[in-house]
Amino acid sequence: MAVIALALNHADADAILPRVNRALESENAETRRQGVIALAHTARLHRTADRRSLDLLRDFPRGNEADDDLWSFVAHRQLPWWLWRHHYADRLTCLFRNWRHG
Repeated sequence: MAVIALALNHADADAILPRVNRALESENAETRRQGVIALAHTARLHRTADRRSLDLLRDFPRGNEADDDLWSFVAHRQLPWWLWRHHYADRLTCLFRNWRHG
């Protein structure tokens, strides 16, 4: 819980992200889940993520809180190709479904 509180209350993303990375690397599943949530909050509040966080997040299942908040709040040019692929595939599916039923 401490890493989530830090993400919500600390003003410096550079101080938050190393701790988020440690949570994402943890062997404990609950700590990893909290790391994902903390990364989502960091993206939303500070509009950034570091390369290490993104590399670690790649090993998590797609569609988590961090995926969505990174896509929504961080400049897309800063995001890796795998996150682009995930979001564009969802967007194309939605567009196709609307075109077909619309």
